[in-house]
Amino acid sequence: MAASPLLPPGEELVAIAVFAWPRCPRLCAAPGLPCGRPLSGFPCLGAAPCATPGVAGGQRGPRGAGPPWASSCGPSGLRGAVRGRSLDVLPRVTCPNHPDSILVEDYRAGDMICSECGLVVGDRVIDVGSEWRTFSNDKATKDPSRVGDTQNPLLSDGDLSTMIGKGTGAASFDEFGNSKYQNRRTMSSSDRAMMNAFKEITNMADRINLPRNIVDRTNNLFKQVYEQKSLKGRSNDAIASACLYIACRQEGVPRTFKEICAVSRISKKEIGRCFKLILKALETSVDLITTGDFMSRFCSNLGLPKQVQMAATHIARKAVELDLVPGRSPISVAAAAIYMASQASAEKRTQKEIGDIAGVADVTIRQSYRLIYPRAPDLFPADFKFDTPVDKLPQL
Repeated sequence: MAASPLLPPGEELVAIAVFAWPRCPRLCAAPGLPCGRPLSGFPCLGAAPCATPGVAGGQRGPRGAGPPWASSCGPSGLRGAVRGRSLDVLPRVTCPNHPDSILVEDYRAGDMICSECGLVVGDRVIDVGSEWRTFSNDKATKDPSRVGDTQNPLLSDGDLSTMIGKGTGAASFDEFGNSKYQNRRTMSSSDRAMMNAFKEITNMADRINLPRNIVDRTNNLFKQVYEQKSLKGRSNDAIASACLYIACRQEGVPRTFKEICAVSRISKKEIGRCFKLILKALETSVDLITTGDFMSRFCSNLGLPKQVQMAATHIARKAVELDLVPGRSPISVAAAAIYMASQASAEKRTQKEIGDIAGVADVTIRQSYRLIYPRAPDLFPADFKFDTPVDKLPQL
């Protein structure tokens, strides 16, 4: 290969694909040439030289003297293009004023911005993320994304099938007016039933503000029950409601049957039947609910302070330990304890207010309250500050 007249004697260019190497798009001057002068046959693509005279190779020139990827260029010539010189690592894009700051990438504008001073240190950055553009011409119908839905591992084919959209042009119909492009999406009846159940579970969970992990557990429970076909004849909505109730108890955030019934279209009796059948079919169990499982949520919904909540929790726990409420539901015991604690404090709540939050009737609260009232002095914590003395508490 003939030596280039622009290189010193004895130096030869190595035959490599220069433009394929992710380096500075400009070919800087070779040693001995004025800084910024391009090599013969290669135009300089930048608006300014890579480095200024007197600046060591590999350093930046004045501020704004070139794009950030030009910081590694300089009077050292073609990096890695001269025989006998090793290839350096790619330069790291940093802010000249704050080298250690984190760069924020603006995907819409394609800029890399310094988080300290707001200087744009890189532009025209290629976004390698997912393409979320849509290509539907019919605005009256749903406009799905080009990348499609996310994969659902609970379905048989992962829901990775293809749907051909409805055509709008003249080429989409034959001479008889029939559509040429039919919907080629194939989904089995079982997958379709599970998809509908998953949507119903998500809607119910959103209405009572349940987290995503409970929704995932409910979906898994429903899939197991549906594949076993042990509850044939039962409504899928009833099975989904019972699975949501079981998932809440297994995750340690139990909900009452009335709370589940309020967000579903199934009766409380039907949810209870499916609950027992699912536990038997899956050979699983749930922990027993206690008064402490509902206390914090009920007190928070009633707007009671922390002191009243701690007192109500102590009263309910002591009442169970002393066996004062045998056979009573933990929800009714918790409601009665909240009523007693609130009546002894400055934040008083009526039986009607507590019953609406706890989902129990006023008479149920009164029955449990009458059982614990005779031992009221022994139930309150020692550090509780009474606004109403114990002997002045209402006798129902």
